[in-house]
Amino acid sequence: MNDEVLFRGYDRAALDAQYNARTAVPEHGQIVERWENDNAQICRALSARLDLAYGASPAERLDVFPVSGIESAPVQVFFHGGYWMSRDKSTFRFLAKTFVPAGAVFITVNYGLIPSINMDELVRQCRAAVAWVHGNVTAYGGDPERIFVSGHSSGGHIVAMLMATDWPAFGELPTDLLKGGCSVSGLFELDPVRLCYLNDTLRLDADQVARNSPTQLTPPCTAPLIIAVGGGESDEFRRQSADFGVAWSNKGASCQIIERPGLNHYTIVEDFADRESALGQAVMAQMGLVL
Repeated sequence: MNDEVLFRGYDRAALDAQYNARTAVPEHGQIVERWENDNAQICRALSARLDLAYGASPAERLDVFPVSGIESAPVQVFFHGGYWMSRDKSTFRFLAKTFVPAGAVFITVNYGLIPSINMDELVRQCRAAVAWVHGNVTAYGGDPERIFVSGHSSGGHIVAMLMATDWPAFGELPTDLLKGGCSVSGLFELDPVRLCYLNDTLRLDADQVARNSPTQLTPPCTAPLIIAVGGGESDEFRRQSADFGVAWSNKGASCQIIERPGLNHYTIVEDFADRESALGQAVMAQMGLVL
């Protein structure tokens, strides 16, 4: 049996356990099924523009839920989780019920999944999605000067990478293109990911880890970032959020860490979707939609 210490006192089995969110929440299947049931109702109840192309590949698609009767509404762009290798934007369409009635355009994004692409290309696609939103959202009632991003799990990692983007270099876009973000149960240091079971599929090398670990990057502007994590999540998920918040705060970023007691890696998504929760209220306040 291999009990070599790989990272912060963890051997391979212990590190695998820290990052296996599904095993840690045996009822995750029922939770996701609940989201899927909500999705069907939301698509019937709200106006939607589904599967709009923002890039050339079939994976580069997004869904837009406009706000009726409002011009220049703030925009919330959501990136799904799935450890960069699974899930789909359609699973999170139910979040539109949180943002659209509050007066925001809601967008959920698909991107290519690893191993069909690598991490660098995945991040590039997500940046391209935001660039598309900036250039096109006025057609759906959104304000390109009020774009916010959010995401869960690996989507939370994507949010941090977007907040660290040099937008003028990427596409001659404003440095302050993003006005705020919310990373829910995110991953910000990819070294332990490279060392655990996830890398059997992700195939991250040391250079990719360095380029795509937000903790090692410096945000180019001071747009506020909410870093949320469930109190019932693994030690590593909670450590990642805490360490990331400290690292970016020390670099001048405006970070708010919210740990929600008793919530796990899946129920915190529902907390994010609850406008009455502390997390939901923080996101609404960030967007200027205090209810």
